[in-house]
Amino acid sequence: MSNVLYSIFPCENFIDLSLYQYGWEQCDPAHAFGPAARNHYLFHYVISGTGMLAAENSQKKVVEYHIKSGQGFMIFPQQICSYIADQKLPWEYAWVEFDGLKAKELLKSAGFSPDAPVYRPHQKDLSRQMSEELLYIVRNSQESPFHLTGHLYLFMDYLTRSIKPILSGNGNRMRDFYIKESLTFIEQNFQNDITVEDIAAFCGLNRSYFGKIFRDTTGKSPQEFLIYYRMSKAGELLKLTTLSIGDIGNAVGYPNQLHFSRAFKKIYGVSPRAWRYEQQSKEKR
Repeated sequence: MSNVLYSIFPCENFIDLSLYQYGWEQCDPAHAFGPAARNHYLFHYVISGTGMLAAENSQKKVVEYHIKSGQGFMIFPQQICSYIADQKLPWEYAWVEFDGLKAKELLKSAGFSPDAPVYRPHQKDLSRQMSEELLYIVRNSQESPFHLTGHLYLFMDYLTRSIKPILSGNGNRMRDFYIKESLTFIEQNFQNDITVEDIAAFCGLNRSYFGKIFRDTTGKSPQEFLIYYRMSKAGELLKLTTLSIGDIGNAVGYPNQLHFSRAFKKIYGVSPRAWRYEQQSKEKR
């Protein structure tokens, strides 16, 4: 059985920012929740271990995010999502459910959205203080509603400030941050039906600007890079497994085998089947 602390907040008379429920859990391996939707904002902070969040974005497409210790995730009102602890290294997390007139504005200012639900702090000291405030709320449910609401405000302050990147004078650090975020998104979601718009939205950028900084940095457009990345993964599967061509195409985001074969040949110059045969012939020499 999982170890759990769970409390429901006894008072809802706070308008700007209010608690609803909060808790802590050391999850069992593969412990899962959902798919389900919440009525309020729900934030999880991962203390240890790892797991996966699958959540609808603004286009109602389900996107998967792999989240590890020191990170977290925000669930939005009426957003359908599910999350599951890792089989080998299940996560331990604390959570808080909240809402209020100021909640949407605060989260938007920090960059949270259904397209960017993952908490990746950029200032460790503020992130540490955020987690301390969250755990204080969880462990002190006997305190008065005013007392706990005060700590909710401190939690929100540290949360929003810790996620904002430290800006440099020429903006290079921000550009590097966006590219790193986009590559992480591609690495974790290349097997899904993702688009350049999805990647740009995850970074909180419009497609035009995102495409420009991505090409300037990598020398390829986001679409070209995504195709190259998928084909490199396909090459690994062709060489290291006995999976069928159709299964490999599906595993790298191409449910249509003909489309996969065309994309593969465009990159490697031969069909997937011919490329696999060439690799097998080389190993026999």
